[in-house]
Amino acid sequence: MSSDIEAITPVEATEAVVVVDERSRSLSTASEASEDTAPLLPEVNFGPSTTGMGSPRSNRENQPLLGGANRCEVEEINIWHDDPHFTDLVRQAEIAIENGIYPERIYQGSSGSYFVKNSNGKVIAVYKPKDEEPYGRLNPKWTKWIHKVCCPCCFGRSCLVPNQGYMSEAGASLVDHKLHLNVVPKTRVVKLASETFNYTRIDREKSRAKKLVSERFPKFGRHFHRIGLPPKVGSFQLFVEGYKDADYWLRRFEAEPLGETTSRQFQLNFERIVILDYIIRNTDRGNDNWLIKYDKPTLDDNGDGEDWSLVKPPEVKVAAIDNGLAFPYKHPDSWRAYPYHWAWLPWAKLPFSTDTRDLVLPLLSDMNFVQELCDDMYNLFKTDRGFDRHLFERQMSVMRGQILNLTQALRDGKSPVQLVQMPAVIVERSKGRVGTTARFRSFSDTFTQSFQEKSPFFSWC
Repeated sequence: MSSDIEAITPVEATEAVVVVDERSRSLSTASEASEDTAPLLPEVNFGPSTTGMGSPRSNRENQPLLGGANRCEVEEINIWHDDPHFTDLVRQAEIAIENGIYPERIYQGSSGSYFVKNSNGKVIAVYKPKDEEPYGRLNPKWTKWIHKVCCPCCFGRSCLVPNQGYMSEAGASLVDHKLHLNVVPKTRVVKLASETFNYTRIDREKSRAKKLVSERFPKFGRHFHRIGLPPKVGSFQLFVEGYKDADYWLRRFEAEPLGETTSRQFQLNFERIVILDYIIRNTDRGNDNWLIKYDKPTLDDNGDGEDWSLVKPPEVKVAAIDNGLAFPYKHPDSWRAYPYHWAWLPWAKLPFSTDTRDLVLPLLSDMNFVQELCDDMYNLFKTDRGFDRHLFERQMSVMRGQILNLTQALRDGKSPVQLVQMPAVIVERSKGRVGTTARFRSFSDTFTQSFQEKSPFFSWC
């Protein structure tokens, strides 16, 4: 045997075979257990290299030996060339995880969500994995499981596409960006892996076995597709600082009314929340899942000990978080109506302001803009592994109906309360042929409008 080949003793070879055989049996068991345990990345062989962005992933994964589409797919994960700031924040999160600063589970709520930190331990985002959503198979919280077992008739929301909350979060951010509302913290679909995420025992044992073999027998380890835990796909929403639950500040504003200027500022922001929720038909908007930041006026001593002068006026901002239960494929028509809780607030009784109408009405009145919004939503939603084109078109039919109602309400000078009292509308794309040849069938601009006839059993919850 030549000197440049590493010698392996019979004992070591036997141990390696035993471990690899055990790994094979584990993989077989995992495959038979559920198709959902399939890895989120393509299974390809890797050789030593680094990623194009200098990501910390270069320390735990290698570049695929296979070329073409597979290589591009792996290298493009968590990279947005049109948004370097967001890409950098995700990279900071990856570096922190690599250095042992893991995402911290948020114990409030009914799903697995996590505070993501950078290397300094500062919270930079909230991450919600797809398979840990309220009705996901790996949700670490038992409330929804109990709900499913004890009250199956009211289990879930029948109007929503199951297990698509992370897409709904990113979709709400997209609508916010297109309409220049600036109330949703930027949210994108990201893939991350962390020890603190909820994995099956099989996934953890597979990762542990691969790591053991890779450390003891590097020759065998080089052929593994992935050493660590499989990355999860989920929504990555930037963290906003200084905000509190709206319910807290709403009670304060009731006891201590805002000044005229600040009250107008809050009214404008409130109307943007209304527009967002109505367009996406948010089925889970209470006063505990949107945020308010109130910066009180700053005073400065002029030095004589008597006069004080305002150096900064009070400022109020809002943030619409928890948008994971939106974009239904039909209006609620079963047990619950899922009303907007902001409709009972005094600010909802005031007509939409001129500023708000001037901001969104020109856009929503343009059918080309509405179609462009639907196209952007399609490009986002189609990346989901369970994407259904038919259900997506029904989701867009509901959204078009909401936009139609909102446009009419803004033109008529109605208030948010009057808006939610308008009949539910669905605007569906025509299924007939358009044009004289088959090549124009998919370019139909003909829509039909219909009203929902069935109402939910309970209208107040």
